[in-house]
Amino acid sequence: MSFEVFVLGTSGMMPLPGRFLTSAMLRREGELFLFDCGEGTQVSLKMLNLHWKKISTIFISHMHADHVTGLPGLLMLTSQVERNDPLYIYGPPKLQEYIDDNRRILDMYINYEIIVRTVTAGTILETPDYTVQAVPLLHSKPCFGYVFKENDRKGEFFPDKAKALEIPMGKLWGTLQSGHSITLDDGRKINPSDVMGSPRSGRKFSYITDTMYLDYIAESVKDSDLLLCEGMFTNDLLADAREKKHMLSSQAATIALNANVKKMGLIHYSPRYSDKELRKLKEEACAIYPDTILCKDRMHFDIPLKD
Repeated sequence: MSFEVFVLGTSGMMPLPGRFLTSAMLRREGELFLFDCGEGTQVSLKMLNLHWKKISTIFISHMHADHVTGLPGLLMLTSQVERNDPLYIYGPPKLQEYIDDNRRILDMYINYEIIVRTVTAGTILETPDYTVQAVPLLHSKPCFGYVFKENDRKGEFFPDKAKALEIPMGKLWGTLQSGHSITLDDGRKINPSDVMGSPRSGRKFSYITDTMYLDYIAESVKDSDLLLCEGMFTNDLLADAREKKHMLSSQAATIALNANVKKMGLIHYSPRYSDKELRKLKEEACAIYPDTILCKDRMHFDIPLKD
């Protein structure tokens, strides 16, 4: 079962040559989930040969231009193909107004249904396979991070245990694998735990950007296989970070450490840093959380099943 994350853009505030505005894509079993849609998102999608028409859901963190200016173009692009399924877009207040005004002013041709859902803290999307949680952040506008978590998988079935218990192969094995107990002809009751291992955890991806440091973020992203987190400034610009309600890369690293994440990728860099100067952000983060990765545009993360 595939579970891949593509970093489409890493810049904050303004796009730079080779550094588009912040956006990321999760591909799970062929379905695409887009997180933010800054300028340059379409270009990265094209360069990575990602089939944008398979995007089912878009999650917008907040209504600042560097996170939504790529959205109108993407909506128009999607109308270039036949689409039967609706496109769901989650985000803070004013997202619906922004989309409606762009459709009206640009006279967009849209040949599919767009469903906009205003986000509140907590579970915003739940399916038999996964859930998405919205994490309230503290920025100059209402802002949310997103946590995508696969549901736990059933434990491994052990045929040898079933045979040792003299359970006839066939329908009864299937009943146990589906999580239901059975009663044999001799009156013995067999529970799924008698022939199956413990449930196996699913994969977890967290996306946090444009916020001041908040202690509770670590609890929300706990045990993530991958955390993409903003690292806007170096330590010497703490006052700027507080004023603009952003995080230092070292604060992102503190979240990663406290959350016991498997891997963290820094994103959303201030344009004041050249590509060479970005290494300072990584150095300060790695001093706290060594498994920090300095993300670059179109970087790819493949997250395998744990077992």
